[in-house]
Amino acid sequence: MMVLYFLQGAALALPTVLTPSPFKLYVIAQALQHGFRRTLPAIFAPLITDGPIIAAVLLVLTQTPAWFLHLLRLGGGLFLLYLAARLLLSLRRAAPQFQPAEQVVRENLLQAVIVNFLNPNPYLFWGLVAGPIMMQGLQQAVGVGLSFVLGFYVVFIGGLFALILLFSSAGRLNPQVTRLLLAVAALAMVAIGGSQVYQAVGALAA
Repeated sequence: MMVLYFLQGAALALPTVLTPSPFKLYVIAQALQHGFRRTLPAIFAPLITDGPIIAAVLLVLTQTPAWFLHLLRLGGGLFLLYLAARLLLSLRRAAPQFQPAEQVVRENLLQAVIVNFLNPNPYLFWGLVAGPIMMQGLQQAVGVGLSFVLGFYVVFIGGLFALILLFSSAGRLNPQVTRLLLAVAALAMVAIGGSQVYQAVGALAA
């Protein structure tokens, strides 16, 4: 069971890494202008910012009835399907690319933490998508819930590591490679979102 939740967390991290966000745009801008070594500490900012977010999610979710958790799971699945649809539509219109920020601030961990705290994505992600899955695992055993978190951050931090390595060494990704990676992210979101909706509807109908 721990392996299953670890893999689920890892699979959920893939579209999170590949989908553009203010934090990733900031990290990429730093990699483009300041190189790999100066940017590396910034990728660990989510380990600082997500802790309070996860704690708040746990506090809220542990005080709610089971049906509310199923509704959150349903909302998270629909949210992932919405993001996947937007991503697929953007692939049809033009080649999406990560664009560096117009004005790049000096790279340091504090600034990366601020950028991520002001980014709504972690709140939506842990509140709608990852929180209910983590709670489901914790209800079985603490180790099961933590294995989900571990799987997510192993892939997420590893993905950010690869991202800044690519942008610092090559300048920017080939547009065709970017399109392929985003297509993979969209398909992953469809698979995970569809699974979330299916499980939630089944639980609510039972």
